[in-house]
Amino acid sequence: MESVSTFSPTDHLPDDLLERIRGRAAAVDRDNVFPEEDLADLRAAGYLSILVPTARGGAGLGLREAAVLQQRLAGAAPATALAVNMHLVWTGVAKVLEDRGIDDLRFVQEGAASGEVFAFGISEAGNDLVLFGSDTDAVPQSDGGYAFTGTKIFTSLAPVWTQLGLHGLDTTSPDSPKMVYAFVPRTDAVVTRDDWDTLGMRGTQSRTTELHGAVAPADRVVRRIAPGPNPDPLVFGIFSVFEVLLASVYTGIARRALEVAVATVKTRTSKKTGSPYSEDPDIRWRIADMALAYDALPPQIDAIAGDVDGLVDHGGQWFAKLSGLKHRAVTTAKRVVDDAMLVAGGSSYFTRSELSRLYRDVLAGMFHPSDPESAHSTVATAWLGPLP
Repeated sequence: MESVSTFSPTDHLPDDLLERIRGRAAAVDRDNVFPEEDLADLRAAGYLSILVPTARGGAGLGLREAAVLQQRLAGAAPATALAVNMHLVWTGVAKVLEDRGIDDLRFVQEGAASGEVFAFGISEAGNDLVLFGSDTDAVPQSDGGYAFTGTKIFTSLAPVWTQLGLHGLDTTSPDSPKMVYAFVPRTDAVVTRDDWDTLGMRGTQSRTTELHGAVAPADRVVRRIAPGPNPDPLVFGIFSVFEVLLASVYTGIARRALEVAVATVKTRTSKKTGSPYSEDPDIRWRIADMALAYDALPPQIDAIAGDVDGLVDHGGQWFAKLSGLKHRAVTTAKRVVDDAMLVAGGSSYFTRSELSRLYRDVLAGMFHPSDPESAHSTVATAWLGPLP
């Protein structure tokens, strides 16, 4: 397991790079486009390979460091951070496997280091089984590959990905049913709908993806496992990295909302008292309450990410810890942004306000797995056991 002895976030996300990205975020949101320039800058900075080992051309960071960087990036441009998250999930899964002696996703690491962009094709409309089931047909090919036919939703990085990591259900093999995890290249068998017109997180361009017999070559088929809950390291890798990095993005939003609120109340003056709002007791209490809520998040992310990096065995509590982390991050972030809007006053209601954009962006957190119902069910099972 590779470790980094010294880590400085500014080495990977310099202040000037963040300011360029921040400066483009409003236009990306307004125009409902993918942040091509952000991706180009991040690629040039080596950001797409931060989780790739140095021996394979990357920065050799762990999940703990990536979580810090994603919080920092989300504070500048939440949609850019969320889009890049999905690429980092696959490179993070590759690291989780490699740390446990499994080199099945070496091609992901080498691809990321050479500039490939990996997207996450798991979500399907109405499929609350998520990793444990799929409505996409996975049909075995004579050469060991698989052809996938189905529809994936919320495919972030839709305009730019070069490899789509996905799953489907094989119901035709003698040992079926089997969940098949694989990677397909962008070909004519993949149709990307231009249907991303949402309330927030517009820059992710998480469009619907149609698969019409899209073929994953045999060397890109990485798992055939039974449907349902499964202890396979790939499943753990996907769930752990996905939840930690999602929590990081929304924690970054909370931090930025707090910063904007603080800056705003220092510049607003009360007509009633003649004093800045930063001296108003009620405003001070609300700012303090926001800070108290936010301050709990980074240490939790750091601890859980560190346990993933450190191969800590939480047994049956792992999925509860991970889904709980994501749930707390998104609900806390929403609460912080809500309060920031109140503190900043009516000007924050205008679309030109950064807080207005953060207010819309933070809402997306509720729609990512694990949703509130799933998180509570997972935690209840961990503590009370499964229902009869």
